[in-house]
Amino acid sequence: MFAERRTKRYEPFLDESVGYGVVVGVGFFFAFIMLILTTLQRQFFQFSPSSSEEFTPGLVCCGIVSAWTWSATLLQSSTAAYTFGMWYGVGGTIQVAMFGMVASKVKMNANGAHTFPEIVRARFGNAGAILFLFYAFLCILIVCGSLLLGGAATVNALTGMNINAACFLLPIGIAIYVIFGGLRATFICDWSHTIILFIIIYIFIFRAYGTSPDIGSVTRLYDLLVQAGIETPVIGNQDGSYLTMKSNQGLVFGAATILSGFSGVFCDQASHPQSTTKAYMLGGLSWFAVPWAFASCLGLSARALVNNPNFPTYPSPLSPSQSSAGLAAPAAAAVLMGKGGAIAVLLVVFMAVTSAASAELIGVSSLFIYRVYFRPQATGEEIVKVSHYFICFWAVWMGCWASILNAGNIDLGWVKGVILSPAVIPIALTVCWSKLTRAGVISGAIGGAIMGMLAWMIGCWKIYGQINVANLAEPYSAVCSGLTGLLISGLLTVIISLIKPADYDFGATRSIALLDSDDAARPDATSDLAQRKSDSERDMEKDIKLEPSEENVSITEIQRQQIDSLQRVYKKALVYSTILTLIVVILVPLPMFFSHYIYSREFFTFWIACSIIWVFLSGTFCIILPLWESRKEMGMILKATYHYLRKRSIR
Repeated sequence: MFAERRTKRYEPFLDESVGYGVVVGVGFFFAFIMLILTTLQRQFFQFSPSSSEEFTPGLVCCGIVSAWTWSATLLQSSTAAYTFGMWYGVGGTIQVAMFGMVASKVKMNANGAHTFPEIVRARFGNAGAILFLFYAFLCILIVCGSLLLGGAATVNALTGMNINAACFLLPIGIAIYVIFGGLRATFICDWSHTIILFIIIYIFIFRAYGTSPDIGSVTRLYDLLVQAGIETPVIGNQDGSYLTMKSNQGLVFGAATILSGFSGVFCDQASHPQSTTKAYMLGGLSWFAVPWAFASCLGLSARALVNNPNFPTYPSPLSPSQSSAGLAAPAAAAVLMGKGGAIAVLLVVFMAVTSAASAELIGVSSLFIYRVYFRPQATGEEIVKVSHYFICFWAVWMGCWASILNAGNIDLGWVKGVILSPAVIPIALTVCWSKLTRAGVISGAIGGAIMGMLAWMIGCWKIYGQINVANLAEPYSAVCSGLTGLLISGLLTVIISLIKPADYDFGATRSIALLDSDDAARPDATSDLAQRKSDSERDMEKDIKLEPSEENVSITEIQRQQIDSLQRVYKKALVYSTILTLIVVILVPLPMFFSHYIYSREFFTFWIACSIIWVFLSGTFCIILPLWESRKEMGMILKATYHYLRKRSIR
């Protein structure tokens, strides 16, 4: 009887003016704050706000969490919890951790590079560089479309704001502070966004598990989920329960998000390959808490509160189109906190879209096409100017692209893994494997893409009976394509390279010059560059521990010791990522899947407690550690500002 109810229309909780106020007002407020901070730093601090060589591991980790907390991270994980229960959160954790190994190899073999096409060009020439430049732009195009469309759809559902208007207005404020503030402003903005994100998650946790009259405790939530499993059992779940890892849909969802996560982390230039390995390790662990805690709180609460009279579509559940649009989390928030909950979800989704989109704008501006292919003699100032023009163009194009996707009703959720997975292994091996050849890397990327596309079409046809846009966007189709593209590209790359292996010494990639400025070309550049070393490089030099008697040691010997130090970091990252993968992907979910275990009340309480503890630790780490690491610099800026204002007041 319940399944036969007619679905009620999802009415906006807030006025349309609230949507425009958040998208335009809050967006420009952040842009204004970033401009002030950037001006203070330019005036009173020695580092350039646009330099990328001076970020602490805590700040980079916070940036990783912010850049990878998309609207889909929050809404799709909640939809997964609402739809089939306990599978969510694995999609990006192990990939970010594994990318830490690649990051250590980048630091070792191409420390001056800012993008992967640079490294490929130095090693394999223009043919390989153009191929991976295509993948890089394609990745940014897909990510930008997903970000804006998902965020605009949520704003529309909560406020009634026109989706196309949201698509065009969202990137404007982002482009302003990216252009004027540079990379440092983006990282500072990421930190402020992360604070808001964690505070809102904490508010929902306290409300759902503590003070809400509709739920109010973990045990009450458990009882409501048991009842939901009886009324609307999940096909493919053990006994139709929402409280089990034995979920066929969940297993496919996990596989699809893993493949999609690999593609995004390895192909996205917003991943900052020059960042520290430590930051990727910490970022992966910290990020995992966000979808886990958010989905556990709002996704499961949405399913538990379907029969609540305050539920937006009561007496019906969300329709498939409503749940796929990510409306489970806003629905739960509206029941738990009324309009305040809807505003909180709107704000956190806006934060997620803007922080991730700012990382994409930085990523697209870092692709040095102009200097490499059009004007090799361009100065640093000219490159910055052209990059700013391109950021403006891309911000407008982002809005156009998202509007096109909206008009065609195209979902890019799983397409990232389908299209980009063939580039994952070739990218990783480019900086890790000396025997890799140009023929191997090109044939692997292209051959894997062809086979992946074939598997996508054939798998869709075999599983669903016909090939159309909706069926191609299903997780089953995406897994067929992504897994095929990933494995075939890896096999082709390795096999073809081993036929006539190279013996590459990474000399050309290690000679890639830092491009933050033209200082490297000046005679007095040595002292400037020495001042701009990143914390990771200074820590590495401390690890080397040169004795005073070795002050005159040759540069070659110092480089060799640095490489040895980074090799040790790589081995640590390998061990760490292997352990994390075993725990997150194999040791925890698979035994629970094959045992057909349904959570008891005690185990569910333990599960929720773990998510709460993890998210509190992650929030504390992301908020406090960057402040602690930057305490001296902030003190210098505040002190200089105080003296400057005091002098002005005396005059």
